[in-house]
Amino acid sequence: MTFVMYLLLFMLVLGLIAVASNPSPYFAALGLVLVAGAGCGVLIGHGGPFLSLVLFLIYLGGMLVVFAYSAALAAEPFPESWGSRPVLMYMGIYSVGVMLASGFLLGGWYESSWEGADESAELSVFRGDMGGVALVYSSGGGMLVITAYILLLTLLVVLELTRGLSRGALRAV
Repeated sequence: MTFVMYLLLFMLVLGLIAVASNPSPYFAALGLVLVAGAGCGVLIGHGGPFLSLVLFLIYLGGMLVVFAYSAALAAEPFPESWGSRPVLMYMGIYSVGVMLASGFLLGGWYESSWEGADESAELSVFRGDMGGVALVYSSGGGMLVITAYILLLTLLVVLELTRGLSRGALRAV
């Protein structure tokens, strides 16, 4: 289990580096899918399969639609790929930064802190993820409204950034 968690966390960091270092939205889609899958795998490893499934479906169903729409508006004739020199340089810089930060913050993490929510309470009636979902809907209604507003704001920011000087969908094709 520890090896699987290390592998998922490595894939998560690798996908984040791929998304952050790639200036073209076309090639960053694979990094986004990798990050979503690895993040949901980490949640499953910690005892939250229901929350992981919901987040994966919402992310791939909603955010990738926005990503595809913004990628269609940001059509580039010659997009930068992962093998180009500037992208490889940024990937190297981000990888060194992640290694330095992990080396600095690594002390104090042990394998025993990776147990799931269900392993800590042996005779519990509730599962960890179901109790969390019920708590979100009962006392976290305001947080859900704030989260919906933040997602709408993110959509507008992404669409404005990808529009550029070409007037978005009204540009001459």
